[in-house]
Amino acid sequence: QVQLVESGGGLVQAGGSLRLSCEASGRTFSRYPMGWFRQAPGKEREFVAAISWSGYDTYYTDSVKGRFTISKDNAKNTVYLQMNSLKPADTAVYYCAAYSSAYLTARYRERDEYDYWGQGTQVTVSS
Repeated sequence: QVQLVESGGGLVQAGGSLRLSCEASGRTFSRYPMGWFRQAPGKEREFVAAISWSGYDTYYTDSVKGRFTISKDNAKNTVYLQMNSLKPADTAVYYCAAYSSAYLTARYRERDEYDYWGQGTQVTVSS
């Protein structure tokens, strides 16, 4: 059974930074892509970023490009989301997710492409 445990969320002022971590266990982590999603109150869970199994390829939703960076440390079985220049609109519960196959497809933004999810970590950005 795959387990994903997020950490690093919290309260930060607009313009500040946070780094989220997601530690994985139960699967050969290095062989699978990973993703981050977020869900704001009253909204659907949305794609934020994804990274290939090797860590060489990264993808972002437009609203976070240039501000967020996804990275992967296969030796530590951990994926990170560095979030800079945070805005109140970034307030949400952030979830990491494990991709269901070894290679990202054109559907990497879709929730059903990921088969394991963490419990989520709250990020609140005050204005």
